Amino acid sequence: MREHEDQLASHNVSIVVVTFEHDNFARLYVEETGLAWSLLIDDRREVYRSYGMLAASFWDVWGPATWRAYLAALLKGQTLQKSAGDIFQRGGDVLIDPEGIVRLHHVGSGPADRPPVAAILKLLDR
Repeated sequence: MREHEDQLASHNVSIVVVTFEHDNFARLYVEETGLAWSLLIDDRREVYRSYGMLAASFWDVWGPATWRAYLAALLKGQTLQKSAGDIFQRGGDVLIDPEGIVRLHHVGSGPADRPPVAAILKLLDR
């Protein structure tokens, strides 16, 4: 997503990262990653539940797609970090237009499951 930040900005998209982790973890995450986007803490996981992002299975989390994503990250020179939180919490992507209409609702089947940014940009072009 960061690699396409300029393209998303040209569409006037605001990105918000939602986490359920506590304040200290969130602060460290922002510092370590250089996160420039807004970060919201959903410690009661209300947003996650509202969008159907419930618990993933063991296979969803540790299946082949995850290993491929980790390998791709390593090949890009990224370092992998052990998660201190709930690795079974599903993530996802939600695109909400200025009128509050949900235009994209994707619940990830595992940590590597995200819609391609190209698909999001195509949706924005409409």
